[in-house]
Amino acid sequence: QLQLVESGGGLVQPGGSLRLSCAASGFDLKYYSIGWFRQAPGKEREGVACITYSDDKTRYADSVKGRFTISRDYAKNTVHLQMDSLKPEDTAVYYCAAQLGLKLLFKVCVVSEYEHWGQGTQVTVSS
Repeated sequence: QLQLVESGGGLVQPGGSLRLSCAASGFDLKYYSIGWFRQAPGKEREGVACITYSDDKTRYADSVKGRFTISRDYAKNTVHLQMDSLKPEDTAVYYCAAQLGLKLLFKVCVVSEYEHWGQGTQVTVSS
């Protein structure tokens, strides 16, 4: 059974860092594009950082460019999201998602392109 499990969320002060992890079981992530998405209360889910399969091209939301980094750990079948210089507006539930064979960079951070989702992890940035 295909499963995604996020971890690493929590409470952090503004300017701090967190590293989220998305561990996959039941399938090999190297054949899937992976996206990190977030949803704040009252807002739509949005793509934050995404990576294509086979060539690992990345795409970031403008609001996180230069602060967030997505990466794959092929040995552990895991994708990470390193989040630095966190701001209160980064507060949200963060989800990872996987989609087989999604290669077009302009689609890789589109919510509707993804079939498989994790349960989410809460990130709260507050002093």
